Amino acid sequence: MSVNKSVQKRIRQAAKSNLRNRHYRSKMKTAIKKVTSATTRDEALPVLKEAVSIIDRVARKGIIHKNNAGNQKSRLMNFVNKLQ
Repeated sequence: MSVNKSVQKRIRQAAKSNLRNRHYRSKMKTAIKKVTSATTRDEALPVLKEAVSIIDRVARKGIIHKNNAGNQKSRLMNFVNKLQ
């Protein structure tokens, strides 16, 4: 590890942001799993709304790319639309 103060600070900041980003990404994955584990459309719609909100928030923070967020939302919408 470098003795340079700015490098040490950068390492500390990266570790903090890594934890924060991991938290949001995990939250997003859990929300997606809740939607895909739903068996009926009535069961899936409320969790879909929450999942889309979380995906948008994660994309806004720059944790995932906006196109990735769009793909995730599209995939979830298709899944819910195919449910009865």
